[in-house]
Amino acid sequence: MKSTRYTGLIDKYRDFLPVNDSTKIISLNEGNTPLIRLQNLAQQWIGKDADIYVKYEGLNPTASFKDRGMTMAVTKAVEQGSRGIICASTGNTSAAAAAYAARAGIKAFVLIPEGKIAQGKLAQAMMYGAITLQIRGNFDEGMQIVKEVAESADVAIVNSINPYRLQGQKTAAFEIVEALGRAPDFHCLPVGNAGNISAYWMGYTEYQKHGFCGQLPTMVGYQAEHAAPFIHGEMIENPETIATAIRIGRPQSWDKAWQAVKGSQGWFDALSDDAILAAQRALAAYEGVFCEPASAASIAGVCRDLQSGKIPEGSKIVCTLTGHGLKDPGTAIDQCKDAKLMLVDAELEAVRKAILSNK
Repeated sequence: MKSTRYTGLIDKYRDFLPVNDSTKIISLNEGNTPLIRLQNLAQQWIGKDADIYVKYEGLNPTASFKDRGMTMAVTKAVEQGSRGIICASTGNTSAAAAAYAARAGIKAFVLIPEGKIAQGKLAQAMMYGAITLQIRGNFDEGMQIVKEVAESADVAIVNSINPYRLQGQKTAAFEIVEALGRAPDFHCLPVGNAGNISAYWMGYTEYQKHGFCGQLPTMVGYQAEHAAPFIHGEMIENPETIATAIRIGRPQSWDKAWQAVKGSQGWFDALSDDAILAAQRALAAYEGVFCEPASAASIAGVCRDLQSGKIPEGSKIVCTLTGHGLKDPGTAIDQCKDAKLMLVDAELEAVRKAILSNK
């Protein structure tokens, strides 16, 4: 009997990816993440009836969507003879690169901005054994250095300028179409380096070409207001936001992202850090889904656009949650300082009294 065990997205979507029978696949069984229909958020938080789903990419092996692209990027790097990979990162890419390099038995070199990476992500990169270089600069400066290093060193760049990254990431669109039986009316994502919105559009258009979905979705990208080059229409210096994963001023997939938005008659918009954090709290409190701050930009944007009528009620909406909330525990804890953490005696009556006083 043929096994139906899930073995990773390259095996599942081999016919849509640039691999052949002799390719040695580097995989951690990534992909196949849940598409969760939200039951409470829209009605209880904004008073709207809405058909919203979240693609929970935080349940990939290193807890972010980056694993989809990294399985392809590292597979092709090994196939082409590279003994090492390199990336600049705000955190999630470094974690994924380090894990897949470890899996492949090659070296990973990651450049991260000093003091501007969430602790969960830094811990991952270090535990997976990456050579981790903190630079006195931001992601955009690190990205420029990575490009220059790769010109003279025998290492493969695994940032989203690597075309194989987007090939892997496009598979999330395939999974959404298969789960819904169609493409959503709107697909909403946080946007930093802009590879993900580009990859989803690639996936949807490929599936349409092969007759697997009909109408394409409207693509909507949300940025943090102080890290919003797509809103300004030009690259920006010194981006700032609490949502570290999208703290990028010079997106590497600039042209592809514009093509996705314009081709789908979508738009870009910006949100304050306060709005992003409020959405992160609401999603956890109303739905039991914990995502990193950057992910919550998609939720915050959708709820605002539903309230304004920019997204019509009754639309089928998918929001990509790019990473798990445990990626950035510090930011989560900071938001919960007013939460009740009660210290009581280890006695039945003391516990009973505490419970009854909070019913």
